[in-house]
Amino acid sequence: MAALQDIAQDWLAHDPDPATREALAAAIEAKDEVALSAAFNGPLEFGTAGLRGEIGFGESRMNQAVVMRATAGLVAWLSKQVERPRVVIGCDARHGSAQFAEAAAKVVAGAGGHAILLPLGRPTPLTSFSVRALDADAGIMVTASHNPKWDNGYKVYLGGRAATGDAAGVQIIAPADKEIAAAIAAAPGADELPLGTDEQIERVDTSAAYLAAASALGRPATDITIVLTPMHGVGGELAKQALADAGFTNIVEVSEQWAPDPDFPTVAFPNPEEDGALDLAVATANDVGADVIIALDPDADRCALAVPARDTASAGTHIGGGWLKLSGDETGALIGEWAASRASSGTTACSIVSGRMLSRIAEAHGLRHATTLTGFKWIGRTPELVYGYEEAIGHCVDPAHVRDKDGISAAVVAATIVAELKAEGISVLEHFDRLAAGYGLYRTQPLTFRVQDLSLIAEAMQRLRAQRPATLAGSPVTEYVDLNDGYGETPGTNGILIRTSADDRVIIRPSGTEPKLKCYLEVVMDTVDWEAADARLALLSDATRELCGM
Repeated sequence: MAALQDIAQDWLAHDPDPATREALAAAIEAKDEVALSAAFNGPLEFGTAGLRGEIGFGESRMNQAVVMRATAGLVAWLSKQVERPRVVIGCDARHGSAQFAEAAAKVVAGAGGHAILLPLGRPTPLTSFSVRALDADAGIMVTASHNPKWDNGYKVYLGGRAATGDAAGVQIIAPADKEIAAAIAAAPGADELPLGTDEQIERVDTSAAYLAAASALGRPATDITIVLTPMHGVGGELAKQALADAGFTNIVEVSEQWAPDPDFPTVAFPNPEEDGALDLAVATANDVGADVIIALDPDADRCALAVPARDTASAGTHIGGGWLKLSGDETGALIGEWAASRASSGTTACSIVSGRMLSRIAEAHGLRHATTLTGFKWIGRTPELVYGYEEAIGHCVDPAHVRDKDGISAAVVAATIVAELKAEGISVLEHFDRLAAGYGLYRTQPLTFRVQDLSLIAEAMQRLRAQRPATLAGSPVTEYVDLNDGYGETPGTNGILIRTSADDRVIIRPSGTEPKLKCYLEVVMDTVDWEAADARLALLSDATRELCGM
């Protein structure tokens, strides 16, 4: 306890934030070993996802001191690459986000960089867009995306002179992440950093340029009614404006979730994928007779779709009230077919854990397809990218402007597709029947195990590597791959890939951002038989659960 007290006292001496300083001082005085141990369990790790963690005092939490030292390390690293680095900074509306963004801007300016601060409380895609639009050498986005309300985060993009071509405006990868982490570790205490003044910070609003690019992606072929929810996040107004500028006139807000609220009061988790998250949107959609529900996550880099159900089995998952939610893979196929049919050349891309249907679509349209590691830091840097997605409802539909997932531009494209299908006289679900008839029926399902003890995930992965099953869901295992060794063109990553003679596929890996073991299940059928596919998925799910021992 004495050593812990010394570490805490040293941090207290350098914490510039009165609120966290007061809370830490109280914990020290009370000798609260539980709180201090959690707060000083090693520095919050800076990796290719930047920083993400619970808000609070100490080196293991997200707070002003951690953000300032991270920014000092980033600028120190950038200054070795370029002279007077230009850094654009954005933030969402989570607890602490505005404070962290302002502090980061002052650190950039104080270190001799050119600090460009976007309006506070704006979507992540605006920051990624601004890196390219303003030719910035780096972008900082303060957000924890769809994490729980007690979290915040800090992600970094490179561009300008630091990353060019396909890598411009994309999140960092190795070795930059490790080099920046080393520079952060060498940074002085937060209170010892030189800070710029407000006059040294340039404040720029790129929203008009972003809206012009997003709204140009599509046009309504006929009138449709859209129910839109930003899930208490920051994407509502920009998304509504982008849709309106594209020509969509009947956009209905989910009023209870419209205003930014960092406590996310109407949902257990602020993620459109979570059970119950779309209940209010469904109620609104039924009130107005909507054609589609479009849901963004809180920082608006992800987009989920829901459509009216039908009496017979189909794509999508029932969420009650006569509505079906499309999975990320289903939305990926929907947008992928639309994008590929309009491209004369180029490459589609998706992560290795995403479904395989996009590769079939690309092949049919004479395009190349790339399978990448998980995350848009990989998808976004695909050469000649036409469209990229990952199953976690992230879509890059406009790589020329936003080289990252972007829920707002995806919403414009999705609405355009729904309107085109309605003008053609068919439903979205009938269109999926058509896609399945042309490419095969690809049905995917996530299986997630959330844990309190991270060692359970490591133990599960160890068991999986030690025990290869002969069959899975009654079908012989034909491929059992430790993804640490890479897979085809895809570099190594922590995971297991299993394929069977029935062409079932399962990928199992630890989450990179949450305490979860994640499984990605896929069945493929030659006939358009949704009931049979669902029955097969159920067998595969049971077998995977047993295999993981979770």
